[in-house]
Amino acid sequence: MDISIEKKIEDMDISSPPPETEPLRQYWFMKKLRENSSEFQRKKGFRPRAFIQTFGCQMNERDSEKMAGTLEVSGFDISGEEEEADVILYNTCTVRDNASQRVFGRLGVLKGLKDKNPGLLIVLSGCMMQEPTVIEKIKASYPQVDLIFGTHNIYKLAELLYYRISSGSRIIDIWKDEKDIVEALPSNRKYPYKSGVNIMFGCNNFCSYCIVPYVRGRERSREPKDILREIENLVDDGVKEVMLLGQNVNSYGKGLKPEISFPELLRETEKIEGLKRIRFMTSHPKDLSDDLIEVMAGSKKICAHLHLPLQSGSSRVLEAMNRHYSREDYLSIVRKLREKIPDIAITSDIIVGFPTETEADAEETVEVIKEALFDGAFTFIYSRRTGTPAASMDFAMTDEKIHECFDRVLKTVQETARKQTLRFVGRIMPVLVEDVNEKDPEMLTGRIPQNTVVHFKGDRSLIGEIVDVRLDEALGFYYMGTMVRE
Repeated sequence: MDISIEKKIEDMDISSPPPETEPLRQYWFMKKLRENSSEFQRKKGFRPRAFIQTFGCQMNERDSEKMAGTLEVSGFDISGEEEEADVILYNTCTVRDNASQRVFGRLGVLKGLKDKNPGLLIVLSGCMMQEPTVIEKIKASYPQVDLIFGTHNIYKLAELLYYRISSGSRIIDIWKDEKDIVEALPSNRKYPYKSGVNIMFGCNNFCSYCIVPYVRGRERSREPKDILREIENLVDDGVKEVMLLGQNVNSYGKGLKPEISFPELLRETEKIEGLKRIRFMTSHPKDLSDDLIEVMAGSKKICAHLHLPLQSGSSRVLEAMNRHYSREDYLSIVRKLREKIPDIAITSDIIVGFPTETEADAEETVEVIKEALFDGAFTFIYSRRTGTPAASMDFAMTDEKIHECFDRVLKTVQETARKQTLRFVGRIMPVLVEDVNEKDPEMLTGRIPQNTVVHFKGDRSLIGEIVDVRLDEALGFYYMGTMVRE
């Protein structure tokens, strides 16, 4: 954790009322929670334990790291065992229905844990909590839940948890609208050598199938100086790779004074000494500029990988999705990328079974996959989200036909991804070593700049380092390699 944050927490005078300004107010509550944690440890003989499970995207993962940091500096041990925890926090996702159903399913299990441990606190946060129907369902059917808050006030975890412990009553604190971006919060990173960095929050695109703008709010960009300072601090703490995060990073900077574009932010990020790799996601095709492609092509730090959601290969369906680009627009971007950055890996998101989509539309998606030559894609069957325009649209295909189309699309993605993987066999590539291989302790696992996984023999002391590896064999979506020593 940032030493300056720890000192500010230590210096808080908790005999006085909490400050009104953030994040000092949260530091005050973190110190108050430390008192509670010390009392807990005196009685039980161990520190209170917190378990966090994250559902959803990289932005949720980053939010969870911040909440884990808050709990850790508040005197909690972060536990990997849900059954042993004294606080269980689910950071939820509502983009697809199956994620929501998983949360409700887990709440039934947590009731049993709470029956065994009445002092267990169950906390729900994240996008799912921004839906009024979800809150009403929890109120009516899940009395075991102690604390609920949404996406706009995650930074208030310490305050909300303190008041829940003090009052003994359930707290529901959902904000309809976003407020200020609160900086300088503790963080417990999952990886010491890489980190996500939020550069913006919210979304203004209102794709007809997507609930995100309704639960994450409107776009708000962080000040570039705050982003760059955060990255500098991460690099000082051993981070070699950062992932710049936003629902649509290509629209970063709009509304800031002076205004700054995303390519300009990338140029400034690349100047940071000690930073080895830069990644970013997600890019909306309608806002992907020639300037961004030029910056990527000329960079020594930006990884040759772009996640560029297609969603559909049918221009008619794309219009119904409110995506603001056509099939031809998308393929034109792909051609520019491959011309300027020949080694680039392009991955995507694809929805099958969108309302009004026909079998012919799905076949157009298959054709685009073949032409775009994706290195991989997250492929989903459309999930109806209440409150979005698409929820009232009629389906053109039966469930059986949708699943047939999905299988065809998925098979095509797998075929193109295998072909793309073959192109680097025999090359020596820089690999950021991430961990010991799960199946063989003598093997290491890492990623090349194109984000493809590589397994190779090596010592665990190399974790977090970038080493040269010859890619000997492509096995579907990963490589087997041999480390090349100088």
